[in-house]
Amino acid sequence: MNWGVFEGLLSGVNKYSTAFGRIWLSVVFIFRLLVYVVAAERVWSDDHKDFDCNTRQPGCRNVCYDHFFPVSHIRLWALQLILVTCPSLLVIMHVAYREAKEQRHRAAGGDECHRIYPNPGKKRGGLWWTYLLSLIFKAGVDVVFLYIFYHLYRNYTLPRVVKCELAPCPNTVDCFISHPTEKNIFTLFMVVTTCVCVVLSTIEAAYLIGKRCRECLLAGGRTSRRHSRDCQLSHADPADTRGQVFHGADYKPPMASIPPTASAPDTLPEEEDLP
Repeated sequence: MNWGVFEGLLSGVNKYSTAFGRIWLSVVFIFRLLVYVVAAERVWSDDHKDFDCNTRQPGCRNVCYDHFFPVSHIRLWALQLILVTCPSLLVIMHVAYREAKEQRHRAAGGDECHRIYPNPGKKRGGLWWTYLLSLIFKAGVDVVFLYIFYHLYRNYTLPRVVKCELAPCPNTVDCFISHPTEKNIFTLFMVVTTCVCVVLSTIEAAYLIGKRCRECLLAGGRTSRRHSRDCQLSHADPADTRGQVFHGADYKPPMASIPPTASAPDTLPEEEDLP
């Protein structure tokens, strides 16, 4: 394993993750991957060799081992870790695609051109959906493998002795599993850490969705307040710079009062008789 490349991938995943994502990464790397590489792989290394049955019938031991252990714990855990970590690599690849697209855009338009992605690592648009779907996929993979382990190995435990009566065994034979207690401890440990990772992925997905809903509500509230303020300004009486008030088209100015004047009499007064 090239630890330099692995360290670079871990730093990239840690850089573009939330606080819950960093905790998830620590749990996967320390409590699952290292335990798998350092301890669990050695415990199951002699699994088939030390599976003993109280018979010398050729092929009986192989048939019984295949029946009780259709898939080894180690191979299932290896496949699970690969499927769980791949979505995080997809997030890194999406960010790298954004950065490359931004560099091509700046090379074509110059440094003064409008930037497509001011912050390529910010979870907006397609990157937000990629990150959210990666969380759902990781939680789904862990749940599926928990069900597989429970279906193959009831209650996630291994018995000390199993009874096998499959052909070509001559009769019911007893087969003994090597290190059953140690294997049960490691199995339960891996199951518990898997459950913790499922909870962390669920919490992180709920946090992302809640944060996005809160941002949408705040943006909608600001838009409605701005619209109501614009409506209030449009209904107010406009005034010019001289302080003159303008009214609407239906406004009628008051008529000026004109003082009454003496009107001419309708009939002239009769002339007086001359003496």
